[in-house]
Amino acid sequence: MDLIANIPLIGGFLSTVIPFAVVLGIVVAVHEYGHYIVARWCGIHSEVFSIGFGPVLWSRTDRRGTLWQLAAIPLGGYVRFFGDSDGASRADDTVLAGMSAQERERSFHGAAVWKRMLTVLAGPVANFLLTIAVFASVVTWQGVAVERPTVGELAATLPPEAGETLRPGDIVLEVNGNPVSSFQDIIQAALGMQPPGPMDFRIERDGNRLDVTSTYAFPPLVQGVEPLSPASRAGLRRGDLILSADGVPLSSFEDLRQAVLGSEEQPLTLAVWRDGEQISLQIAPAERDTQNNDGNFERRVMIGVAGGPLYLPATETPAPWTAIGIGVERMIGVITQSLHGLKSIITGAIGADNLQGPLGIAQVSGETAQQGFLSFIILIGVISTAIGMLNLFPIPVLDGGHFLAFLIEAIRGRPPSPAVMQIAMSIGLGLILLLMVFATYNDIMRLVS
Repeated sequence: MDLIANIPLIGGFLSTVIPFAVVLGIVVAVHEYGHYIVARWCGIHSEVFSIGFGPVLWSRTDRRGTLWQLAAIPLGGYVRFFGDSDGASRADDTVLAGMSAQERERSFHGAAVWKRMLTVLAGPVANFLLTIAVFASVVTWQGVAVERPTVGELAATLPPEAGETLRPGDIVLEVNGNPVSSFQDIIQAALGMQPPGPMDFRIERDGNRLDVTSTYAFPPLVQGVEPLSPASRAGLRRGDLILSADGVPLSSFEDLRQAVLGSEEQPLTLAVWRDGEQISLQIAPAERDTQNNDGNFERRVMIGVAGGPLYLPATETPAPWTAIGIGVERMIGVITQSLHGLKSIITGAIGADNLQGPLGIAQVSGETAQQGFLSFIILIGVISTAIGMLNLFPIPVLDGGHFLAFLIEAIRGRPPSPAVMQIAMSIGLGLILLLMVFATYNDIMRLVS
């Protein structure tokens, strides 16, 4: 993506648009394919499978008579079934009235209600399956910690004056005089130090037992940079070690956090160790809503970086079922956090300016792509979870709204009246459009500020 970004005039635009189109294209394609394949299994014919809206850039018709197309506006997609009047699956009463009994069975609206329910649920389910596959693949690629607390690698290279560090392959037996049985014990020992400082380790190295004093496990090290944050704008990167803020030396990530909190949103000059040399960066902390340790939100001055341990555990490839289980846990975590955030916006616990629209998602996609392939893949999993979750909301025009209507039909033995459905669809569409306009307004205001 750096090559694209360096193209004069259009590079910055393309480095945002291309990742956005890739993320949304994959997520939408999987969602719509879920609808398509389950409908096909249920004997419902799909007339059009479209990724994007507007002018058609490419199309072909397969042997089943389905038109597959790629359109110019990459803000969604749709499957138009036999008997639909549009991509929102509204019935074309004129066409349906002229169908034979056999043709009605191949139409969406003439199919049994349970088939329609399965078809509308298949899109969100496909998104959740994609998320699990993404997170499970990431876990398989990164590995899980081995049973013995063994150092795998260092998260960054420190300057010579930082002092001694543990080495890859060291097996940690004790930390600050306390025995350890897992790598998590090392992390907890570091976080519990007051004040933080050099740590005393008893280790096994090359078959010998040694006592060593090594650098604190949580230095002011940048392990992640939040897109659209002050840190992102200032040019901080993963792996940067922040040596000082306004000339004041920093020895731990907590020191950095306190320096930011005490800045009162005034610019800070950071001395940063990167790729074997020291550089200086200017950063302007900003107050924003953030989730604290008890799960609630608070306003806090931040720069948008995440810390992490200097010492990373040795890893091994997990069994497939272990990776899948972790993938499911992470997906549930994304859903839980998203629902909590949405509830907090509705109740006023945090500002509605936290909502992001297409422009914001495009910016996040572009910045995440520049942080590396793995970060970009994780973003696909997160966006896929969000799309699946939102589509399950019981709002007409969304999959959840359709499912609710079909559930009512299954219980009552007849569908809701067309007049009621028309009113509900209009209200649902209006709500979605208002939300999109408001979110896009937030995006524009962020760009302006």
